[in-house]
Amino acid sequence: MSEFIYKIVPRDLWQAAERAGHFDGAPVDHADGYIHFSTASQARETAAKHFAGIDDLLLVAVEPARLGDALKWEVSRGGALFPHLYAPLPLVDVARVEPLPLGPDGLHRFPDTVR
Repeated sequence: MSEFIYKIVPRDLWQAAERAGHFDGAPVDHADGYIHFSTASQARETAAKHFAGIDDLLLVAVEPARLGDALKWEVSRGGALFPHLYAPLPLVDVARVEPLPLGPDGLHRFPDTVR
């Protein structure tokens, strides 16, 4: 398991979470009943599949151990285990938030910290 799990979030949703003190998820999370996260090795594919061409995104990093029993590792895309949070994400559990800009090729540019 990687040191961090990641949530890709539109800036406006994250700003609302900052005002509330917690992140309840994006519309897809609400529909599925949990907050979708990705590991470092899954994050690029998640960005390409679900956020292609979308700008003004943020990459939220969280240490999985901070989330306790509400975090479940479940089989998803391609049979891989993905982290799913069955609770709101308290902002005190967030390690860092970084911009996830689009490059000239239309792909998201991940920070060097995500490997």
